[in-house]
Amino acid sequence: MSDDQRDQTPAEPAGAAAPARASAASASASAAAVPAGPQPEPIRYFGTTWVNHESHYGLRRAALAVGSLVTATAAALLLRFSYEGLEIGNVGPFLSISVVVLFAISSAIAFVKTWDSYNRRPAPSSDEAALKGLKTIGFIGSLIAYSLRCLTEAPGEKLRRAEYERALADYERRRSTRTGNPAARRPKRKK
Repeated sequence: MSDDQRDQTPAEPAGAAAPARASAASASASAAAVPAGPQPEPIRYFGTTWVNHESHYGLRRAALAVGSLVTATAAALLLRFSYEGLEIGNVGPFLSISVVVLFAISSAIAFVKTWDSYNRRPAPSSDEAALKGLKTIGFIGSLIAYSLRCLTEAPGEKLRRAEYERALADYERRRSTRTGNPAARRPKRKK
């Protein structure tokens, strides 16, 4: 490096090294604060409070159940107004009946698929992507399924709890089998 380059390089202030050390210490402290082992998967609107049912878990469940039911009712009223618009437009009985049947079937399918998604994870090659549009049309069924599930648990809690407990058991089993130094063990005796 030439003298000109050294002169143009800004000097690091004396106090700049201390914040760097402090940030390294805080990073190691935050890494130590994260508990070892598997972490619970957060659920939308609940986070990880479903693990110990803390932070107003029951109140949150009740509020979400009522909120999704109110939203489903408002959506049903909106669909009712849409149907009345079709009647005012005098589009004919075939189209009017077709619209009602379409929304009824798609809502039923959306209800069943949403309800099943709280009990098991969909297979990677399942038809969930193909039914996304149908579930969007039948959003009232999804809202009703969400509301009913909130009455008993956080939607998907049972599935995530089973997976979390299985992961904890696997972690404890793996951890307990690695006790001691394997190099210090005695060799097995031959018979």
